Amino acid sequence: MRIFLVRHGDADAEIPEGLGDEARWLTAKARANTAAHFASLSERVGPISLILTSSLVRTVQTAQILSMAMKYEGLLQVHKSLLPDMPVGTVDSLIKEHEGENLVLVGHQPTMGALAAHLLGMQSFPKPVNPGTVIALERAEGDTAQYKLLFYAAPGHPVLDVIQ
Repeated sequence: MRIFLVRHGDADAEIPEGLGDEARWLTAKARANTAAHFASLSERVGPISLILTSSLVRTVQTAQILSMAMKYEGLLQVHKSLLPDMPVGTVDSLIKEHEGENLVLVGHQPTMGALAAHLLGMQSFPKPVNPGTVIALERAEGDTAQYKLLFYAAPGHPVLDVIQ
């Protein structure tokens, strides 16, 4: 089972008039940079079973860009456990529902970093989870042990197979 934790791309700082933070969208630059970043990772990621995303505009846009870059043809599904500041435990149950599948979870910080730390058995995740970052984790089928890191990919930086 592989899980790809993805923080949404860089969002516009302006909140649309009459709307809340949930309506902020990706900047034009972020859309282009995120698409290039995800395309560069497509061979490492491989086949995807399901993409789940927060319902906020910036995460849905990021999930759409990722699905195109990875040539994923399935549905994008919104899940409330990926909303900002949701407890990590709510994502645990989501992962259990999709045991054995290769999942992409598109969400927010600090949740993505906290979830990575939780699944890797760390106190905290040792790298920044900037917009567009992908953290790839793997667990052997039937294994109940913690996940291991496949790679950490922050936009504009070399992909790391080991973090310290």
